[in-house]
Amino acid sequence: MTTIGFIGSGNIGSTVARLAVDAGYDVVLSNSRGPETLSDLVGDLGQHARAATAEEAAAAGDLVVVTVPLKSYSRIPAEPLAGKVVIDTINYYPARDGQVPELDDESTTTSELVQAHLAGAKVVKCFNNIYFEFIRRLAEPSGSGERSVLPIAGDDEGAKAEVTRFLDDIGFDAYDVGPLSEGWRYQRDTAAYAGLYVAEGETGWPPQNPRRVDVEILRQRLAEAKRYRDM
Repeated sequence: MTTIGFIGSGNIGSTVARLAVDAGYDVVLSNSRGPETLSDLVGDLGQHARAATAEEAAAAGDLVVVTVPLKSYSRIPAEPLAGKVVIDTINYYPARDGQVPELDDESTTTSELVQAHLAGAKVVKCFNNIYFEFIRRLAEPSGSGERSVLPIAGDDEGAKAEVTRFLDDIGFDAYDVGPLSEGWRYQRDTAAYAGLYVAEGETGWPPQNPRRVDVEILRQRLAEAKRYRDM
């Protein structure tokens, strides 16, 4: 695996792209406004980065990161992603995305919606529960005692293993939460959502100070997760 495609190059996408380039990957970036709008980011990332359309980024990536608003998920190009591992970072914010009945009644999850749309791909949920600045600031080399762990969920074991290797390369350990249906445990407003990585005692948003999260802390917060209807 040498090339990471990005469908969406905002805060999360650009941050993960920078870590990927630092780890020796090539990156192909795309957004909804066109490749020409990414020239500054590509210039900043250097010779291992280029801009493309979403279809081209999907086709070029050995692994593809999808980081778009939920309301745009149906526009993710499905055909070029067939057979590929896709990291889904999407969260559901009704005020932004509009009401989605099957998410409101909790009969499915965001990543299961993405997987249904990308029927030929292998979706793994990751990066959705951490503030983008903390992705950059918490990354640590393999073997460091200061590493943080990120949750992943997916229905394909091989895909989760591939994402685990990628996370290791860019500075994180992975914790397998289970199938995509268990991804609700670290969705918006749960105990394992963004506040998990915020230093204790800090107030206000955006937060300034991250804290390292190990497996035991993450496992405890995942176990505390409540469905929206039970909150």
